[in-house]
Parts: sequence; structure tokens; C-alpha cells
Amino acid sequence: MTAALLAGAGFVALQAPPATAAPACTVDWTANQWATGFTADVQVTNGGAPVTSWTLSWTFAGDQRVTNGWNATVTQTGNVVTAASVGWNGTLATGASTRFGFQATYSGSNAKPAAFTFNGVSCSGDNPSPSPSSPSPSAPSPSPSTSTPPQEGCVPAATCDSFETQTGATPGGNWAVSYPDCSGAGTAAIDRSVAHSGATSLRVNGAAGYCNHVFVGNTQLLGTAGSVWYVRYWVRHTTALPASHVTAVAMRDANDGNRDLRFGGQNGALQFNRASDDATLPEQSPAGVALSAPLPVNVWNCVEFKVDGRDGTIETWLNGSSVPGLVEDGVPTHDIDSQWLNRTWRPALTDLRLGWESYGEGADTLWYDDVAVSAVRNGC
Repeated sequence: MTAALLAGAGFVALQAPPATAAPACTVDWTANQWATGFTADVQVTNGGAPVTSWTLSWTFAGDQRVTNGWNATVTQTGNVVTAASVGWNGTLATGASTRFGFQATYSGSNAKPAAFTFNGVSCSGDNPSPSPSSPSPSAPSPSPSTSTPPQEGCVPAATCDSFETQTGATPGGNWAVSYPDCSGAGTAAIDRSVAHSGATSLRVNGAAGYCNHVFVGNTQLLGTAGSVWYVRYWVRHTTALPASHVTAVAMRDANDGNRDLRFGGQNGALQFNRASDDATLPEQSPAGVALSAPLPVNVWNCVEFKVDGRDGTIETWLNGSSVPGLVEDGVPTHDIDSQWLNRTWRPALTDLRLGWESYGEGADTLWYDDVAVSAVRNGC
């Protein structure tokens, strides 16, 4: 009865418009460019069903050419670029995000790509591109990922290692333990009880005395930065720096007879030391030492330094603040770098070793984590 009356009255049922589908992804693109190149930090957010792997594709409008990438496998054919997930960031729930980056060259303009596809589906809502890798809408939600987490504070263009991929107690992969001159009581191991980020760090038990040197070296990190090296690492240690000379970081210098550029401490404060002539930065006068800084104990400290192979300059930051006594600017300054500038020095650093080297007194336990090397400053 009611239906007939409604029909007779000319009632027309209105259908609600179909719901608009969420975009397959959203992309946040941040570029840092210079005259002939740039780096891009890319955040991709999954707007569709959960996935266990992904590809993000785009087309450059200019002559941009990708040279390397991080946190994704980035390939280019013509102007088309595809970034594919790696083990630890392939699983993305609906609404979840991950980041990757790459470095590229360009000339002329360098505009952000106008459109992206995520697993073959346009992120702007256009017709999807056919792709055999497109996930099935009915695919079940993945189990929580237990793979390697992203590197802590790994900026675009940096090569980073937070030791999370280490599987044993002894450092492996790109890291190798060495005992310069002779082995003694110094030891190094992967630690899963103390970490700055994630669950893993490098622990060094540094003993006093010359024969107790121990280092864990990596020959891959420094080679990615060209001739300007920005090194950043987090360190936690238990004992104040001693009065005698100690080294915590050593880098072999191919332009200085393969002798080491050393970073450690003396007279209770941080210092650089050049093994070839034992020059120090700052000078070890009371005024010079006062312009450096101690390394706080029992807390995580962010240590950063820049070594420029083109002009031999150095700058150092401790927990984000530049340390005046650890700056070599090419102009001799009494109590800081007059001794360092007694000769021309243009380093070519080839490896990075973390550890402990005592030349007399001074034992310490140190944890290193979240190492980053790049051609631009990493920050804390």
C-alpha cells in the first residue's frame, strides 16, 4: 500500500553517489639541490590494501639521472624511475608510511615529478597501469614485520649502519675486528642489551696499555662520500677521557703514507691526532685543551666531524654544538691549529675504524651506534 502511494506520488528514490576511493598512495618529496645534482628524500604512504612489497614509479620531465639510492632499490630506464622496497620496509599496512632516498644529476630545471604509481596503480586516481606486481585486493593482512628497521637519522645521501643487520656476536659483513701491532685484553663484540636505536650496538672493551688496541673497521662507508667526509656516530662510554693520549676513531689516509688520522682524547678532552707527525688539534696547551670538550660519560653522545680532502679543513660537533678547539679552518690560530698547519695536508681517507687505542693509562668501555657518512652534514 505504502509503495503504491509513493509510486503514484511520483516519488523517485535517490541513490547516494559512490564513495570516492582513497588514492593508492601519497608522496612527500623533499629535494636538496645544487648546480649539477640533487638528493631527494621521499616518503610514500600506502593508501590501499596492506602490502608486503611495493614499487613506486615516476617519470622525470627533464634530464635527471639517478646515480645511487638508499632504503630502496632505485633503477632508471630512460626518464622512468622505479624504487622497489627492500626487506625491512616492504610491509606497509593501510595508511602506513616509509622513506627512501636517492642522489641524481641534472641540468636545467629539476621539477618534482607530476605523477606517481604505487604497485602499478596511479596515486592520482587515474586509470591504473597494468603491472604484474599489483597486490590482490583480497590479500590477507601481513604479519608484523620482524626484519631490519630503518637506520636511525640516516639523511639523504648518507651511507648508514646501525649494526641491526649483524647476526652473530662477532662483527661481520662490512665490519672486521683488528688488533693493531699486537693483541691483548681489548675486545669488540655485537651487543644486544645496550643500543641508541633499535636493539643492537657495537661494544668495545678498551684496556689500558699499548698492546691492548682493538678496532672494528669498515672499508665501505668512507668511499661513498667523495673527497669531503661528514662522519656521524653515537657513542656511550663509562670512564672519563684520561690525561694520556687515546684514540677512539681511526681513518687510514692514503695521502699520508697510509698513516692514520685519529680522533680520541688527551688531557681529558677530545682531540684529533695525525699519526704521521703526532700533530694535535687543538694544541695541548691549557688554553687549547679548554677550547675542546670532554666526552660526557654514561649517556649517548652524538659526535660529528667534517674532514675536507680538498683543503684539509676540519670541523667537529658534539651533541649538535660546534667545538671551537676542534676546528681547523686553514688559518693558523694559536692554541688551536698552528701546529696542525705546519705542513700541507690533503687527506684521502679510505676506511673508518671504531674502537680503543691507549698509549699508556686509560681503560674504557664504549658502545657505538647509528654510524652515518656522507658528503653533507648528517646532524644528530
